[in-house]
Amino acid sequence: MIYIIGLVAQAFFSARMFSQWILSEKTKKVVSPAIYWIFSIMGAYLLCIYGWLRDDFSIILGQFIAYYIYIWNLNEKGLWKKLHWLVRIPLFVTPVLAAAFVLKDAATFVDTFFKSDNVPLWLLLFGSAGQVIFTLRFVYQWYYSHKLGESVLPVGFWVISLAGSSIITLYGIIRHDPILILGQSTGFFVYSRNIFIYRKQLKNKTVNDYPHNVR
Repeated sequence: MIYIIGLVAQAFFSARMFSQWILSEKTKKVVSPAIYWIFSIMGAYLLCIYGWLRDDFSIILGQFIAYYIYIWNLNEKGLWKKLHWLVRIPLFVTPVLAAAFVLKDAATFVDTFFKSDNVPLWLLLFGSAGQVIFTLRFVYQWYYSHKLGESVLPVGFWVISLAGSSIITLYGIIRHDPILILGQSTGFFVYSRNIFIYRKQLKNKTVNDYPHNVR
């Protein structure tokens, strides 16, 4: 049952990647479609539950950091406020309630997540570092989009994705976690392809902007 939750979560994340990639290939430029953020919030919600059931702090940490950035992007797309308040409120407060529950008994939390016999401390720190790097892509994406005034997925987002995903994949291999290995390894192609599309898009823009009457 735990693996099923993880697989469904990763299915949402894979769906967001491939839908974004297909739409980018179709338009011949890197796009930030609304469906990407819809799948993101659904996958993050389930993966937090998966990480909790697996006693894996690094998974939870990665999802909690990006969770509200997903909501911000949904709001920028004009979709967040269209959801019924009975849906918005649980989605919005669940991470806060979960964090409050953890802080209520910090000693138990530390014993469960940081002193687990299943995950050595060095491995936990390694996995957490990968999750932080991987999640920083959304912090970067939010900052870039906020300055631009619209939701976009810049090239730096994909470069950070490659770096963080590589660490998490290695972490998953060491932990023998098929969910992490499958979820992260499938993203390598999409991340690389978006970088290629962005460079090609930039090259075409440079060519088009160059004055043709210069001799």
